[in-house]
Amino acid sequence: MVEQFPLKELVLGSSPSGGTMNYVYFLFLNNGKIYKGFTCDLKRRIGEHKSGKVDSTKNKDPKLIHYEAYFLKEDAERREKYLKTTYGRRDIKRQLSSLLEYLKLKN
Repeated sequence: MVEQFPLKELVLGSSPSGGTMNYVYFLFLNNGKIYKGFTCDLKRRIGEHKSGKVDSTKNKDPKLIHYEAYFLKEDAERREKYLKTTYGRRDIKRQLSSLLEYLKLKN
């Protein structure tokens, strides 16, 4: 029999992993590229990017443009890994096409 998560837990926003959500996030950089990352503390991680503590986004004015929340860490990690493939990059560009067009015109 498949174990199911109680609906009450899902509705209240706690995850089966102890209450921590896991995030895949997307930053738009001033060079027109999209940075993809994974974290269990989105606010802290975005702060690290904005303050220049992350070499990949340092001096690139990172802007949070999208994020996805997952109950299970494994799901978030799998999604991030997929989004870094050719098919994943194509999917996210298609999904966020209107926003990306707006941001590129604005920069």
